Amino acid sequence: MRKKSVRFSESEDAEMRDNDSPNLNIPDDSAERLSDTSTAGDDQSERKLLAGQKVSEDTEGQNGRGRKPSSDMVAPGGVGSDPAGNGLYKQNKDTLFFRDNKRRIDYVLAYEKNDDSKSEEKKQQKRECYEENLRYEGLELEYEDRELSQDGKTFYVKIHAPFDVLCKYAELLCIKMPIAYNDLEEEDDGRQCPNPMRLEIEEDDDRDVFTAPFMRNRMKKFMIPQKKEEFFHHAVRSRIVYTILERCRYEDDKRKIGIKKMLNNGSYSAAYPLHDGPYKSEHSKLTHGYKNDRHLLFEEWARLGKWYKYQPLDKIRQYFGEKIGLYFAWLGFYTNTLIAPAIVGFICILYGAISLGQDLTSQEICGSNITMCPLCDQRCKYWPLDNQCRYSQASHVIDNPATVFFAIFMALWATMFLEFWKRKQAVISYDWDLVGFEDEEERPRPEFESKVSTHRINPVNKLEEAFLPFYNKVPRLIWAGLVVLFMVTLVLAAVFAVIVYRIVIVVVFYRSDLGLISERAKLATSATAALLNLVAIMILNKMYERVCYWLTDMELPRTQTEYEDSFTFKMFLFQSVNYYASIFYIAFFKGSFVGRPGDYNYFLNEYRPDECDVGGCLIDLCLQLAIIMVGKQAYNNFMELIFPKLKNWWSRRGNVDQDAVPSQAYTRWEQDCDLVPVPIMALFPEYLEMVIQFGFVTLFVAAFPLAPLFALINNILEIRLDAYKFVTQYRRPMAARAQDIGVWYNILDVLAKIAVVSNAFVIGYTSNFIPRLVYLYGYSPEPGVSMRGYVEDSLAYFNVSDFQTLSIPDDKIGPDGNNVTICRYQAYRHPPGHPNEYEYTLHFWHTFAARFVFIVLFEHIVFLIKNILAYLIPDVPHDLHDLIKREQYLTTEMFFSNEKDLQQSMDQLHHDTDGTRHRHAHHHE
Repeated sequence: MRKKSVRFSESEDAEMRDNDSPNLNIPDDSAERLSDTSTAGDDQSERKLLAGQKVSEDTEGQNGRGRKPSSDMVAPGGVGSDPAGNGLYKQNKDTLFFRDNKRRIDYVLAYEKNDDSKSEEKKQQKRECYEENLRYEGLELEYEDRELSQDGKTFYVKIHAPFDVLCKYAELLCIKMPIAYNDLEEEDDGRQCPNPMRLEIEEDDDRDVFTAPFMRNRMKKFMIPQKKEEFFHHAVRSRIVYTILERCRYEDDKRKIGIKKMLNNGSYSAAYPLHDGPYKSEHSKLTHGYKNDRHLLFEEWARLGKWYKYQPLDKIRQYFGEKIGLYFAWLGFYTNTLIAPAIVGFICILYGAISLGQDLTSQEICGSNITMCPLCDQRCKYWPLDNQCRYSQASHVIDNPATVFFAIFMALWATMFLEFWKRKQAVISYDWDLVGFEDEEERPRPEFESKVSTHRINPVNKLEEAFLPFYNKVPRLIWAGLVVLFMVTLVLAAVFAVIVYRIVIVVVFYRSDLGLISERAKLATSATAALLNLVAIMILNKMYERVCYWLTDMELPRTQTEYEDSFTFKMFLFQSVNYYASIFYIAFFKGSFVGRPGDYNYFLNEYRPDECDVGGCLIDLCLQLAIIMVGKQAYNNFMELIFPKLKNWWSRRGNVDQDAVPSQAYTRWEQDCDLVPVPIMALFPEYLEMVIQFGFVTLFVAAFPLAPLFALINNILEIRLDAYKFVTQYRRPMAARAQDIGVWYNILDVLAKIAVVSNAFVIGYTSNFIPRLVYLYGYSPEPGVSMRGYVEDSLAYFNVSDFQTLSIPDDKIGPDGNNVTICRYQAYRHPPGHPNEYEYTLHFWHTFAARFVFIVLFEHIVFLIKNILAYLIPDVPHDLHDLIKREQYLTTEMFFSNEKDLQQSMDQLHHDTDGTRHRHAHHHE
């Protein structure tokens, strides 16, 4: 169910915060003062936990909450003592409740106990202290012994948050809850055409509602159902419990705080909310319906057979939280928008293949008898130009007039994609109550508050808060920058090593005695170098990821959003260099430092730099893109599907054979514990994979028009694989919130702008599009009509007697069996015997000027159109305005109604008081 947000006015919101709701940023000295007569809703109790203070045992006793029973005395996981005193009982293996079948399990902690370990006693003390503080905050705990667990060694602590605790923290966290149905929705008259991509479950969704930040003193204004336990759905419950878990202390030191550190120090082995039950059912969904939300998501979303269906985004948001819901909303939107460029790119390739028969350049190369100069020194032979026949034909399929149109189309598509996503994100943020989350709701990370010793007065709320001064922050940023610079240099060194490999191995292939290898030396070198580069990318990625986590922790970002943005920026900077450096080299630098016959440049005084073929470097660029892009996607999909399955199998390998134990023994918390834990930054690699792909699709699309098609096919699989992974292979994550996709949007925007420049240079510099235009309109025998003679015009002459000593070939016999005196090479240079022999001709300078003019015009025209489109497309859809006005009206009515009720109560109180006084006075008389 989508929830529309309702906003309070600043003055009323501030008044309610002052009177009713404690603030999360409380000074330590204020939080230390704990009242002796605390209650479940006591402000001092709230302040104490949220300030990260330890609760004493004595204070806990005053609240009537006893100490945790010894783990040796608690009931086992499958059979336990009935709370009603009726002896032993058996639990249903898929139960989501305590033993009383009334209190829902909101979170589970798991740990293993080594009785012989000296450190185990300290861990036990930490657990007892930590759980005491949890119970003090109102959470209810239930314990499960290890005896009947599947592995026979894991203890489980089940946590339940009562309704009053949920209400207290819903107010503290400004969680928005429904206040009224959305009465502006258009009625469905049932006349719409059937849509095969629409999910049937969407027809049964609840009505949309308006929401407002929850407040306990105005509880009657909210739409609380008869079963008040259903007011907070499970995602909200787990988020509230996690907030308490991450702020409770386990020792006196204020830095000893939170479930993350308890997991890191081994006190607990796992902490997770429960899935709603099994994701499969032995009954048909048509006859018995869906067992639970997890079963629904598996059947309608996580199966590959549903690849053509819309995603149930509201269900995803309810089950996994807004952050994961936003990722799948963005991925689905991105995939849908790839349909148009995939079709256009395929048409461009199809046009190139169909027009191949009319390409005079390929025909001239295939029918020529021109002898070309050797491609390497000494061992390489003179070779006929017609060997490049297939290569030139393949180049024409990619390098044709349609490529220019496609590059412009993709630059505009990137703008349209970003602008329309901005609109869709505005709608989603409004529907999911995410507007203003980062500014108003997001709180500092517990790690930040525990590690920062300096404080300041917040200029907004005038309360003391933890603060990292500028002089403390700068050295951290400088150190992080230096480490990142070193790692980027390491990547460039790896790319340089691949370039050296290309230079050396091509000579080895050319000198091979096997004709199959020597004739295809260029292709073999490009393919093996691309594979080697892919391996280097994967290795460096794993190494740098650990470094990046360490650097981001060292920087001490204040909020989780700042943490993720800092981590994302550093990782993407590294990854972009890692993935794109070799491609930029092939596109813009390969062949630029070769020199010419008779004046070659040498590397290590022995090896000539890598050079392009007669058809240019476009095929090499296309091959590099295809191998890295497709290979990376195939590897990632394999790891996302197979690796979690292997880890789950490994986790369950030591468990008791399920056929040998009662079905009730393998409980839901045990089943979930055996699943793969969700990584801390689970969505980062998913976003990174798609953003890197976006770079491949936009930056070099002129060299690989099929990139959008491959991306579309991959993303259709990616959505279902990611869904399958989250629904079946991962533990259920804490339902985290996020206002938007974060810094990823800025990165996409930068890539879209760089793509314009990149494609301009690919077309103008790397491809032969501009040289052909210059020849057609300036040097052709039939200007503007025919390309006949282009190949002959583009090849310069060289006298073999002018070879450098190192370059003279051992075999001086040409392809025709005669001694070679003149060979050809691709360049616009004067022939031997000319007064300016081997110098650039006027044709070269005309082509150079045309390239420059094309690049400038391409950039300016495309950027102008992009800016016009961005201006014309509003960021917020017009339909939202009515909803916003309706919200404001309902908000005003809610407050006026509340104030009216309050005034009536006060008037009645005064009336009763005056009546009592009058009676007392009359009685006295």
